[in-house]
Amino acid sequence: MTVHYVLPEHWIRYDALAIMGELINAKASILSLVAIPYQRAWAENLQEMELKREVAGTSKIEGADFTDRELDEAISGHAPQDQLTRSQRQARAAVTTYRWIEKLPTERPVDLDLIKEIHSHIVTGCDDDHCPPGRLRSAMQNVIFGRPRHRGVEGGVECERALRSLVEVLNNEYRNHDPLVQALALHFHFAAMHPFHDGNGRTARAIEALLLQRSHLKETLFIAMSNYYYDEKNTYLSVLSEVRQKNHDLTSFLRFGLNGITIQCRRLLKEITAHVRKSLFRDVMGKMYGRLQSTRKRALATRQCEILNRLIDRDAPIGYRDLFEIMEKHYLSLAAPFKAYIRDLNQLVLLEAISINLGEGEGNGDKIFISARLEWATEITETAFYKHIHKLPEAKTKLLVSS
Repeated sequence: MTVHYVLPEHWIRYDALAIMGELINAKASILSLVAIPYQRAWAENLQEMELKREVAGTSKIEGADFTDRELDEAISGHAPQDQLTRSQRQARAAVTTYRWIEKLPTERPVDLDLIKEIHSHIVTGCDDDHCPPGRLRSAMQNVIFGRPRHRGVEGGVECERALRSLVEVLNNEYRNHDPLVQALALHFHFAAMHPFHDGNGRTARAIEALLLQRSHLKETLFIAMSNYYYDEKNTYLSVLSEVRQKNHDLTSFLRFGLNGITIQCRRLLKEITAHVRKSLFRDVMGKMYGRLQSTRKRALATRQCEILNRLIDRDAPIGYRDLFEIMEKHYLSLAAPFKAYIRDLNQLVLLEAISINLGEGEGNGDKIFISARLEWATEITETAFYKHIHKLPEAKTKLLVSS
């Protein structure tokens, strides 16, 4: 059975009390995200990661199929357009669209012309062989989509009337509602009417991204909602359908979307916090070890700082023998390289700068893994550091495993 599109009596109807908890959490998460201090370079790197997640998510929701390598190849712009698959071309068009959106003046209104322009960017170079960029569906051009199957607004006059009505309420009635609610409501209604022949879902999510960017989220802290929608694709499709069945009551979709904003903000906040902790760790490490004066201690400092730098750069623990293979060149001049390496690790354990734990190695049974304790930088004092350095044992060559 196909569900036909019905023009809503109310374009923004929902139970305000029912979404209050999710709205408060989403806004608190955004405030936490924009309030944390960060370096511009970190933000730019994270922005690229978020953009990649967004592009992968919005493309895969529509059935795109590519590996991470193929995605990198597509969005890098190095591969010729005619050598890419349609999925890769869609990803390239999407990343171009989002980068264009980032540069839009905040005072430019979201009107019919802007929506058509966003759609044009989304489909040009990938779907323009069957979908005219920026052109609404004409009479007798209709689309079927989703689960269960839904039919978009009738093409031609009805299609244009519906989209113009939505744009009008967006710039009038919607202003009485929270900006996050506005972004999600516009996403739903645009996706429900499907005004273009193709690229409607990608366009809906791009428009949502634009409104979220203007909703207290700094440009450099863009959040990848499409990544969330792809991870929760079944729920995403079911709540879109549920709203249609409940006469356009947006409550369930708003709760779902607001929860996604919270999840994505917290994930990004966690990544920024990790960068801050790593930077603080390096600062404290350099300050402490930099004051060791004797030749022997400075050699110790060089090796241990290199170990710590290697561990800080990793997002997951590493096997201690794997780490030695990386570090071996720093020990070749010593009489017993591996024993010296173990002594250095033990001293770092006693300083509580690293953790050494037993874990399950892939195909190797039990294996010893090492990781940096990023909290060390906020725990150690100069007095305690130099006291530990002075009292460190000379010759322990059995690895100390953390309890």
